[in-house]
Amino acid sequence: MTELTPVLAGTRILVTAQRRSDELAAALSRRGAEVTVAPALGVVPHIDEPELLRRTREILATPVDTLVVTTGIGFRGWMDTAEAAGLYDDLVANLENTRLVARGPKARGALQAVGLKADWVAESETSAEIVEFLLAEGVDGTRIAVQHHGAGDPHLETMLTGGGASIVPLEVYRWGPPGDPEAVSETALQVAAASYDAVMFTSAPAAIAWIAELERQGITQVVRDLVLADRLLIAAVGPVTADPLVNAGLHPVHPDRSRMGALVRLVILTLGDEAHSVSTPSGVLHVRASAATLDHAVLPLSPNGLAILRELAVHPGEVVSRDRLLDALPGESADPHTAEVAVARLREALAPHPLVKTVIKRGYVLKVS
Repeated sequence: MTELTPVLAGTRILVTAQRRSDELAAALSRRGAEVTVAPALGVVPHIDEPELLRRTREILATPVDTLVVTTGIGFRGWMDTAEAAGLYDDLVANLENTRLVARGPKARGALQAVGLKADWVAESETSAEIVEFLLAEGVDGTRIAVQHHGAGDPHLETMLTGGGASIVPLEVYRWGPPGDPEAVSETALQVAAASYDAVMFTSAPAAIAWIAELERQGITQVVRDLVLADRLLIAAVGPVTADPLVNAGLHPVHPDRSRMGALVRLVILTLGDEAHSVSTPSGVLHVRASAATLDHAVLPLSPNGLAILRELAVHPGEVVSRDRLLDALPGESADPHTAEVAVARLREALAPHPLVKTVIKRGYVLKVS
């Protein structure tokens, strides 16, 4: 078996998903990343997600005549499940040719959010109005998918079945509180402290919950600033998941195709590309959130050494003054000697790679090739 290049060596990545989190973590770890899994939400048990996906694939293979959307949150949950399973694009394309019936404005809005238009809306927001409309139209011999959220709607299905329709029930799982709220809180603080290189999302509800945690702790702007400074990557599996992150000003990236594998590849390519590295005489340097690597080998740096190297790497080949390096160091020391000591220890840690050059009376330079 060919050994994978550890292009993510030294990176720390936070996965906010519960579903398929082991798969995500394993794929990233094989490339050298340190992965933390802290699901922002839990999934309430007894909701059969595999069955929902089976029904979804059934609809893709044999399209239904009508889809009844009973709740906005339920429909978004279905789209979220499809997105995580890599079925989102095909499903939306499939539903463009299906008669779409929405129970109220929220259900209609959920359809519009994915680019679909309801053909009819029950303004009373009752299943009875939907049944009355469909039976008046005639349902004998038709296949109708009914999207539920939670316990379902037996009356609606019974009435439509009585009219001669074949029902495809879609019971969407329910989101619940996270299994470990302290882990969610602590990792959010660590993200704000620039201790992670990326945060990954595979569901819109989890993204919303994570953003709410940032707001609760008053660190949303801090995280936005890290994203804008290119020190934190926010990555979503697709546009549905990305939408709340966009609205929060977190500038997420997502793959063109809503696939878990595509998300992993995007993170690997983004964090491992040349835009996040510096070419030096001794190899390719990556400065990560909590480590630095030279040709993907982690360098033995102290926090002070990492802070100095990061500041130099922001301006490779340029002179950086001692005062600027002092400002970049953790703590509040005003002693210029502190920066000089930190540079000296950085050089020791980098040996035998003489990457830092002194420019007399001006400062220091990171050598580039």
